[in-house]
Amino acid sequence: MSGTLEQLADVAASATARPQLAQWQPPLSGDIDILIDRNGDWYHEGTRFERQALVQLFASILRREDDGHYYLVTPVEKWRIRVEDAALLVVDVDRVGQQDGAEIECVLNTGVRIRLDTAHSLTVEYSEGGDEPRPYLQLDHGLTARLLRSVFYRLVEWGQADGDEWVIHSAGQRFMLGRID
Repeated sequence: MSGTLEQLADVAASATARPQLAQWQPPLSGDIDILIDRNGDWYHEGTRFERQALVQLFASILRREDDGHYYLVTPVEKWRIRVEDAALLVVDVDRVGQQDGAEIECVLNTGVRIRLDTAHSLTVEYSEGGDEPRPYLQLDHGLTARLLRSVFYRLVEWGQADGDEWVIHSAGQRFMLGRID
């Protein structure tokens, strides 16, 4: 690891258990050569992160700001990084509770579990002229997590028809998975 990356990791590790990203407003320190590719792999200066703990640590201090850029933020530093698609991935889902009151719990590639609800909603996008769905889970701090195809298909299996839409319910909310032709 380069000096800047090590220093950033040290500061992030010494921060509180749940970083207060919304309260941290340091000036921009610059750009750091970190890339999160579309497969959710993290790279520093072209070398893939091998330690999952480091990915988890950096993901805990990551936010997307109104300018559309992604930043690793500590109380004293703010480094801009590059993200090809979504910053994180949803790698699994579970149903919690009974059928009518069931909630969907999404598992991120960092191990964090997020309930599908109003604050963490599901959207499905389609590329221009394409019919391949690209589902995303809205996260805190302006981030999104793209659902793996297998995870999306599991939600589709759990879904039901509602008029001309295929939907799923979680936490008392309705989320559209797609249209029925």
